[in-house]
Amino acid sequence: MQAPNPLRRGLVEDRAGDACAVVIFGASGDLTRRKLMPALYNLAVSRSLPSGFAVVGVARRAKTNEQFRAEMKDGVGSFSRRKPIDPALWADFERAISYVAGTFEDPKTYADLRAHLEQLDSERGTRKNRLYYLAVPPAEFGVIMKNLKEAGLVASAASSAAGGPWTRVIIEKPFGHDLASARVLNDTVAETFDESQVFRIDHYLGKETVQNLLVFRFANSLFEPLWNREHVDHVQITVAEEIGVEGRGKFYEQTGVTKDIVENHLMQLLCLTAMEPPISLAADAVRDEKVKVLRSLRPMERSLVQDNVVRGQYARGYVKGEEVAAYREEPDVAKDSRIETYVAMRVFVDNWRWGGVPFYVRAGKRLARRVTEIAITFKKVPHGLFRAPDGGISPNVLTMRIQPDEGIALRFTTKEPGQHTILRDVAMDFRYGSAFGSNTPEAYERLLLDAMRGEATLFTRRDEVEEQWAYIDNVFDAWRAEANAPPPLYVAGSWGPDQADDLIARDGRRWRKP
Repeated sequence: MQAPNPLRRGLVEDRAGDACAVVIFGASGDLTRRKLMPALYNLAVSRSLPSGFAVVGVARRAKTNEQFRAEMKDGVGSFSRRKPIDPALWADFERAISYVAGTFEDPKTYADLRAHLEQLDSERGTRKNRLYYLAVPPAEFGVIMKNLKEAGLVASAASSAAGGPWTRVIIEKPFGHDLASARVLNDTVAETFDESQVFRIDHYLGKETVQNLLVFRFANSLFEPLWNREHVDHVQITVAEEIGVEGRGKFYEQTGVTKDIVENHLMQLLCLTAMEPPISLAADAVRDEKVKVLRSLRPMERSLVQDNVVRGQYARGYVKGEEVAAYREEPDVAKDSRIETYVAMRVFVDNWRWGGVPFYVRAGKRLARRVTEIAITFKKVPHGLFRAPDGGISPNVLTMRIQPDEGIALRFTTKEPGQHTILRDVAMDFRYGSAFGSNTPEAYERLLLDAMRGEATLFTRRDEVEEQWAYIDNVFDAWRAEANAPPPLYVAGSWGPDQADDLIARDGRRWRKP
């Protein structure tokens, strides 16, 4: 049998992960209980885990293996998409779960971890392969990595490339709070790990519709020829949430929606929408094209921010018929807070494909409904042959819904039945739940499995992170120059401040209402 071409690896590959021990630092946190352990259990249900597998929780709290397993079972029972728990499968799965207690600063923690991992190599067949998951604040990264290296728990990239054991690390966002801090973090990581060993996770990239965007564009001949400035009028990308800050006031006071959503999730969606076809599905080939998009963004110079960026902050209002508090009334939020919970931007990709096409992007909390979508609006027909309501035929719109109700819809104009030529907009609507069943794998399942495989396509590279921050930093520089003026308020349950409507209306367009 012919060996697979490594350049063809990527989204097309489907195999179990390599034998390994997954070590979760910060295992007592909600991320482990709500996302990571349910994802690993679901991979076990789908028989995607390697035969040699173990998961080790590391945290400060003292607890036995049995206590940790019971906590994880409770989390899986509450948050797994596969319910109820299969008793026989869980009995087998929990034997792979163990726990090491200790502080991240204490070298003894890592000595204990090393001894435990060596025991698992013998008992579970994990082959000295290690996948470290840092489910901890960025301030903890440096001390954990330094101690891992000093304890001899990091195999070199050269060793793994030569067929020896491998070591990889998954890092959660936020990855820095500006360009300077992102570079410091990247340098800190680089002191211990080669870039090929680093997997920076953005869970949006694990969502089925986001992955399908590449397939939709590059496996179909119908739309890609139209995917350019000759045929596209504009693009809208929306990341809207009904919820507020959900008890995370202290966190949001340090970030705001621009750092929480726009700098990472939304910029990644923009890159996948605007990128050129990669030469292959190899990780770096895909990520190279995304970086080209980021480097093609028209710089948001200070003088341009006022005309191209709108902030907002939610006031009291009603969501689903219930009155909700204003952002400034949330716990741990300053009464005079100037943090934005909404942002809208007009962005231009200055390259041959997209020159002159505006990308309108927006993200916000306490909006009218929860929806994440990418909408491609095509240019109107050049000449109107038919009478149409409101003085014109609506343009065709291709919409990729990322959440909820994942799917793809195409809006076009047709004639109503009858003797009169009456035009109506209709939609072809593909829904994942209807076509493939509703039990779609969650993002963390795909991303954890890809990390075990060593497949980095859906993870962000160092230069991606730094280019994203370089672009967003200009926006914050302009806001600071305004003495951080308070953002305009918008009513909770609306679609944002009036100024956001004005931003797009100046171009003769309007926001979609999903």
